[in-house]
Amino acid sequence: MHFVKHLLLFIKNNFLQLRRKWISLPLLLLFPIFIVGLVAVLIVSFISPDENEPLRIGLVDNDQSEETQLVVELIDQSSQLGSFLQINKMNEDEAIQAINKDELTSYIIFPQNFTNNLYQGESVELPIIANPNKSMDSYLVKEMLESITRHISASQANILTINYYAKKLNIDDELRNDLLFEQFKEFLFYTIGKDKIINEQEIRNDATSSPLQYYGIGSWFIIVTIWLLGLYNFLSKEDSRRMKQRMRLYGVTERQQITARMIVSLLVTFLLAAVSLIILIQLFDWNINIENYLRIALLLLLYSIAFTLVLAIIEVIIPSQRFRLLGQTLVTGLILLLSGAIIPVIYFPVKIQQFLPYSFSYETFYWINEVILNNRLFADYYPLTIMCLAGLFLFLGNSIWKERVQE
Repeated sequence: MHFVKHLLLFIKNNFLQLRRKWISLPLLLLFPIFIVGLVAVLIVSFISPDENEPLRIGLVDNDQSEETQLVVELIDQSSQLGSFLQINKMNEDEAIQAINKDELTSYIIFPQNFTNNLYQGESVELPIIANPNKSMDSYLVKEMLESITRHISASQANILTINYYAKKLNIDDELRNDLLFEQFKEFLFYTIGKDKIINEQEIRNDATSSPLQYYGIGSWFIIVTIWLLGLYNFLSKEDSRRMKQRMRLYGVTERQQITARMIVSLLVTFLLAAVSLIILIQLFDWNINIENYLRIALLLLLYSIAFTLVLAIIEVIIPSQRFRLLGQTLVTGLILLLSGAIIPVIYFPVKIQQFLPYSFSYETFYWINEVILNNRLFADYYPLTIMCLAGLFLFLGNSIWKERVQE
């Protein structure tokens, strides 16, 4: 009962403190908006991708056999190689000129005697001539070529089997070649009709596909975090040792004061975050239903609780106000960095990405992005809840231990 009574008293006192300092409070709230907004504009203008063009690849047929002409015509006219690749047949002189003019990523050559070697069971190769100015794109073409050669190898094994038994039956050479050609065509059409030569899979990176919206959410997330940090320290004050002793005589603990600051910071920041999010949603014209509003609110609430618990733990551990503020600022920077709001987590090393799910800021920012940008109708609150409970136990354990030591 005394704990709740003292807690309500300090909450009331903190609101009165905010009311008395109403002149400096707007500066505290608006300054992060200007700074973060300016940085976000610079980042978006830097990483905004240009309009993507398909990779142009040349296909040169030096064999000029009936089989290679069929393959070249089929690839040239079909879309089985994906929408991001544009393959056109041409002669080698045209391909060299296009490479020199930087109009071609690379070109593939069907060498002479390609069909003959295919039927005789000899190793067949498809040389690729790459554009030195487009090394990364040429590497993609190399991967595509390896996919094609796997189909050719399967086709060759099938044809060699048929050719072997046709020779055993003493079939005429012309008839046998016609049979092999028919089998080649059937296998080729079956392979291309069964599946794509390249399996396309779209991996959406919101930071590059919609950078303005991604960094809009990121900026809002950073501003809310700075508001929490600023309000928490705005309400903090360092009492003298004599004042602390006198308050302990009245049964007032440091834990009660910290909890009151946490509650006031959460209430004020949550209200400001809700208003700013509504403005952001109207600005970007996002279509968000009521259920998703509730999901975002719950995610933000859990994140705010976890973050203020981190600030409280640092305050309990570090007695000096200056070093405490330094520690809280550094930890806040690390928390924001791990969230992906500053640098998308896809650019982090793989070893770091494996540990990101253990960060409450990453979990919150990830699910808020999923709900807003990808219209997800589900959010996983379990990890955030566990982290909040772990932070609460750490805070209570440290504060109780410190109070006993002081006694």
